[in-house]
Amino acid sequence: MSRRIGGAAIALLLAPLPLLPGTPAGAHPGKPPTPAGCTQDPSARLTGVPSPEQHLGFPLGLGQQRVVTDDEIRSYLGAVDAASDRVITGNLGNSVLGQSMPYAIVSDPDHLRRGELERIAEDIRDLRDPRRLSDRKAAEIAAKGPAIVWVTGNVHGGEFSGGDAALKTLYELAAGLSCEVRERNDNLVTIIVPTQNPDGRDAGRRQNEYGFDLNRDWFSRTQPETDAKLEMLRRYPPQVFVDAHEMGGDEYFFPPNADPIHHEISDEAVDWINRIGAANSAAFGYNGACTDTVTSECYFNYDTYDMFFMGYGDTVPATGFGAAGMTYEKGSSSAVQDRVQQQFTTQWATVGWASENRREILSDYFQIWKDALAEGRAGKLQPNEVVQPTNEVQFPVPDVTIRSYFLLPNRQLGDVRQLVERLRRMDVEVYRLTKPVKVPNAKIFGGRSARNYPVPEGAYWIPMEQPQKHWIQAIMGEDPYVPFPYFYDVSSWSNPLLTGVQTVYTGDKLSPRAERVRGIDGGRDAGAPRHGSYAYPLDSAAAAELTFKLLGAGVELRRDQRSGVVTLPAASLTGGRDQLARSLGVTLTARRSAPAGTRLALPDVGLFAGTGISTTAGSHGEARYVLGDQWGLDLTPVGTADINDNTAAFTGRTVLLVPDGSNPTGGLTAAGQANLRAWVAAGGTYVGLRNQGTRMARSAGLTSTVELPKPTGYTVIGSHLRVDVDRSSPVGLGRPAEDFEFNNNDSILSPSTTGKNVLTYPADGRFWLNGFTEHADALKGTVALVDEPTGAGRAVLFAFNPLFRAYNESGLHLVANALLAPSSAPSASPGARATAPAVPPARASAAAAPAAENLGGQWRPISLRVAAADLDRTRAIVARHTGDARVGTADGTGYLTIPNPEGLSSDEHPFLRELVRELRAAGIPLRSVVG
Repeated sequence: MSRRIGGAAIALLLAPLPLLPGTPAGAHPGKPPTPAGCTQDPSARLTGVPSPEQHLGFPLGLGQQRVVTDDEIRSYLGAVDAASDRVITGNLGNSVLGQSMPYAIVSDPDHLRRGELERIAEDIRDLRDPRRLSDRKAAEIAAKGPAIVWVTGNVHGGEFSGGDAALKTLYELAAGLSCEVRERNDNLVTIIVPTQNPDGRDAGRRQNEYGFDLNRDWFSRTQPETDAKLEMLRRYPPQVFVDAHEMGGDEYFFPPNADPIHHEISDEAVDWINRIGAANSAAFGYNGACTDTVTSECYFNYDTYDMFFMGYGDTVPATGFGAAGMTYEKGSSSAVQDRVQQQFTTQWATVGWASENRREILSDYFQIWKDALAEGRAGKLQPNEVVQPTNEVQFPVPDVTIRSYFLLPNRQLGDVRQLVERLRRMDVEVYRLTKPVKVPNAKIFGGRSARNYPVPEGAYWIPMEQPQKHWIQAIMGEDPYVPFPYFYDVSSWSNPLLTGVQTVYTGDKLSPRAERVRGIDGGRDAGAPRHGSYAYPLDSAAAAELTFKLLGAGVELRRDQRSGVVTLPAASLTGGRDQLARSLGVTLTARRSAPAGTRLALPDVGLFAGTGISTTAGSHGEARYVLGDQWGLDLTPVGTADINDNTAAFTGRTVLLVPDGSNPTGGLTAAGQANLRAWVAAGGTYVGLRNQGTRMARSAGLTSTVELPKPTGYTVIGSHLRVDVDRSSPVGLGRPAEDFEFNNNDSILSPSTTGKNVLTYPADGRFWLNGFTEHADALKGTVALVDEPTGAGRAVLFAFNPLFRAYNESGLHLVANALLAPSSAPSASPGARATAPAVPPARASAAAAPAAENLGGQWRPISLRVAAADLDRTRAIVARHTGDARVGTADGTGYLTIPNPEGLSSDEHPFLRELVRELRAAGIPLRSVVG
């Protein structure tokens, strides 16, 4: 099928909205009539099933005056389950704060009988693997079996209407007596998840309790809400998946999507998405399609909401499960009743389209996986395409053949194994080599090639000839191959690059000797004598987590400061601790010798929450999750006043971690900055992340690095770059000599002249990057991480955010190294009163330099690129929204940078969507848009 939208979808025909009142007028008592006895009356419903108005005390949609609470959602699902034999309910899992995440499955009662629902789900799972299913059996399933549709809401806690509408959808399917409802329940199993983020819903906050945007967490599944949902998706794989959101304004978005669309999303899924868009437009009502004159309570398509990044609630269902994954967005400034009614209308129209096209969907669903197998066998990547009628592919997928990926076991083995588990938990088949193999034509991550490359025994092999070929390429690929330079998130999420593990791929036809991985390896490899020890390399995020948990349990650990290897007494290895190491993929090697090396201490971490720091989102929450939840460290809040006044909350800590934020000094007075220098000199470790973390240290005289100006048009959109590692610093211990780090328009730092430059971007031909960048050569020879000694302590400064979304494992390992780095005077106590040392001239000069402007907050500024000839017209349109745009030209291109000091993502931004629409309406070709 062609991915380009058909004429019917482009037309987006309108039709009056059939309103389904919440009151059960014309209802009938008793159980549903037999199929032959259904009614044409859409208002006919079972009286025994409580309507939302009966149970909640108010209707949903028209007439609704307030949103539903979490407790009311749970109560209503339970009430409908108790009253209707078309519904069963359950709990996906629990949120960070322990709240349940209820779901309802609604279908014909015969589908929900004991064993039958599991048989239906098994049939769908079988369709995903054509190797174990004949064409004849697949055709039989398509002819007789129901499809699975998911309707979800409220992944962003403050976006209530999708969840409320899902309850209305549940009621209509559970109680309706019309033939339309009967057909939908015959043809579908509909899974309804009203809220994916109960903690955020209670708080009226976009993020979850740890400040994570759950609609960026899908491939990494770091948060419990995401992880539970994905396990349920594996059990009941969707063919259609609705993710209902809210946005600014009072319009409504549903697909067709904006470009770019990831090339590994199947043509069938995109075709379904576009045809569902036509069904939604036909049902929408209100003011119909938005136009130049119709701008309120209307719908639009082809704008803002792309399908590229593999962390979204549409791309992952589409790529990982072969579904029509769709984001629906309703403007939050509309009245509650209009928000909920429009969400219900699109949900109901979508369910109706899926019911009407059930057989085609299931037939094509089987074909998706057959095609994936054939493409994997041939090593073929799908081509880049665009869906917006006026766009053209600017960057085609290169002519490259990929039949296999290999994860090498030489280093970072804990993170290699964790990546294998991440793949396996998305139904990817991974094998372990039982004998070495030579790869005739190997591609090595980082842009290198080799002939007859030796892959050792124990390496992990991921063949592309398997049903999950699309998913493998989408998260393993060295580059995502963006077709079109519009970016609303990052342009790289390559999992091997995030972990920094050694990876090769090839188009060669290989049949290595290997065994299927059925579980994670790790734990002790043999028994050590009682006075011996167990050793493991602390060279991965997995090993870091093990280290902190062992220290927290009181285990004595020692680390060799040259090799990075950690040893523990053999007698301290209990069964539970051995199982912990196994679960993390860390092998404990038995030794006859006693533990050796520098004794590690459990860090006492203060987490800065003072001026400039948001404690509800972003970097601060990532630190609470990684250090607190994953590593089990106690985190003490430290405020600006604590440092200025030298309180025990500050002086009693051995580590101060300063997250990214918006204030270059953190509000510290001159006395506070002196207190900070004295604390470091006495043995404290300052860890500064990205903008505020590095700027606050600079203003206090702790570093000689300065921020270098970014050239006109400089753009690095969440890309990976090669870095050289100085392993003579304890912060670089255990990392490879060449590594990869993630850069999202981060500050450009000059090398330190007073400390060690732990991560440096190569200045020679080894400089390499992926994703989308412009003028990134400005990074050559600059630094991404410095280790600045002061007295007995140090300041460890990251130009980037190493805790970004908690999925940057190489960054997590570096933070762990910083926390565990030994003081140069172990007897010194950072809590001791000390005099602040004099600031060296190079550091004083850096502190005196003007602080860089906060253009992008914890995210990045908005940037537009147009032809220089169109710059004046573009500036005039931008000026309608803001007078703050920075303008420049280079090589015939005009660049406009719009400050985004709050670090808002594109779907949160107050005017980016309208601005792009106005520029297009004015006929100004946009060479790139970065939100």
